[in-house]
Amino acid sequence: MEPFTLHRGLVAPLDRANVDTDAIIPKQFLKSIKRTGFGPNLFDEWRYLDRGEPGMDNTRRPLNPDFTLNQPRFKGASILVARKNFGCGSSREHAPWALQDYGFRAILAPSYADIFFNNCFKNGVLPVRLQESEIDRLFHEVAAFPGFELIIDLPNQVVRSVDGSLVYAFEVEAFRKDCLLNGWDDIGLVLRHADKIREYETRRLAEQPWLGKTLGA
Repeated sequence: MEPFTLHRGLVAPLDRANVDTDAIIPKQFLKSIKRTGFGPNLFDEWRYLDRGEPGMDNTRRPLNPDFTLNQPRFKGASILVARKNFGCGSSREHAPWALQDYGFRAILAPSYADIFFNNCFKNGVLPVRLQESEIDRLFHEVAAFPGFELIIDLPNQVVRSVDGSLVYAFEVEAFRKDCLLNGWDDIGLVLRHADKIREYETRRLAEQPWLGKTLGA
């Protein structure tokens, strides 16, 4: 997992509350568990004018010109500003996979569905909780200033504008912060103890050699 420390990026707005995971990545795309390749189908039903299916050539599909991410000014955005209860609905981990594969490193919203919130941290996406008044201000800044960027400083737990005129502090649980800073997902956390695991397995087989035959070691 790619570490998250200090990120500067273009901001895209999604002015909708209660965005559920089926809107983030529709159910027909959940057959793959590779974690990659979902970006072209992020917000599929909103981005395109036809119904998307796995295997379609998305470059030939008609785009919805009214959808935010299809507007040229938001091309390459890596920070998403959204409304409350983002990521509600089913618990599919494909939702943060799709956001990350598209290029988003962070989401700013007043609140999130719990399972989606947890899944973001496990996949290197930082979900930042800000006050609704702060989110309102960010929507205003994005609308007023094309190319509006933010800097997200995870070590110091602040979101700030490039010129420093806006500075918003946010809370993040210490363990989750440490994992993001170091790029540790669940597997990475386990592999930190690989030497101890190998040492244990070697000792166990020496003390109980029949386990080697039982387990096929």
